[in-house]
Amino acid sequence: MRAPEQGSSRAWLVSIPVKLYSATESASGVGFNLLTPEGGRVKQQYISEATGAVVARADMKKGYEFEKGQFVVFAADELKALEEGATHVVEIVSFVPEKSVDPLYYDKAYFIAPDKRGGKPYSLLQQAMRESERCALAKWSYKGKTRVVQIRPAEDGMVFQQLLFADEVRALSDLHIEPVTVSDTELKLALQIIDQVSEDAYDPTAYEDEEKKRILEAIDRKIAGKQIVSPEAPVEESGGQVIDLMEALRASLSASKAKRAPPAKTAAKAAAPKKAPVDDVEALSAKPRRPVKRAAPRVDVKEAPPAKVRARK
Repeated sequence: MRAPEQGSSRAWLVSIPVKLYSATESASGVGFNLLTPEGGRVKQQYISEATGAVVARADMKKGYEFEKGQFVVFAADELKALEEGATHVVEIVSFVPEKSVDPLYYDKAYFIAPDKRGGKPYSLLQQAMRESERCALAKWSYKGKTRVVQIRPAEDGMVFQQLLFADEVRALSDLHIEPVTVSDTELKLALQIIDQVSEDAYDPTAYEDEEKKRILEAIDRKIAGKQIVSPEAPVEESGGQVIDLMEALRASLSASKAKRAPPAKTAAKAAAPKKAPVDDVEALSAKPRRPVKRAAPRVDVKEAPPAKVRARK
């Protein structure tokens, strides 16, 4: 890795020998094998579209389709030459405020650690970026592809974050979301809900892959010869249901208050009547309560498999 030593001049370069270590690992779920009716495994084969014959992997070539049905073919040595043309040097091109990089552009993350004789300049760069509250933007060529990366300081070292290019990120403006005006009362009630369920920080250990856990438990029951009972799927409401926003907010706030209510003994001691606060639910809306049905949002996320990369000057 090469970084400017002072100012914006690139004539003074500091070379920092470093290594990259994958910061994440894929937890893609539980894998199942395809079997024949008799219980044996099946084998994947590649079939020629033209002849229908089975093609061995050793006989395959790689090609790029530049027009429908027309390809330019690259031999194995040509592909190898393209990869060998890459450099493992990471060259820092600028320093920007760390918060100026939208996480939407984040791709694969690595930990970056100093290699032999790289401890001093590595620590200097880390501490300088922490003091200035800036991160580094750099270019990195690997396996025939140039990538833009962010190098940001962490408490125990530095993070090497691959970034997506602009044409790889879609714009929210393309969705043409129509702005809707909300009242001050609705906003005030929504802020109360946020305050009720706020935490000081994100704790990743507080969450687990419940679907993976359920599948592994089902597999264990299968192995033990026990009957598997499938849970009933929740009935989802239609996406076009018209709701009363104030009623939905009031119901959400009441539910969050119930979850955070003190134990029975503590509640009994605090049973003395109190004057309702001005921003209480009843003060915000005089409408009668009606039951509200809400469907929980779902987000499906897919993650690329891990990779280990070594970058060294």
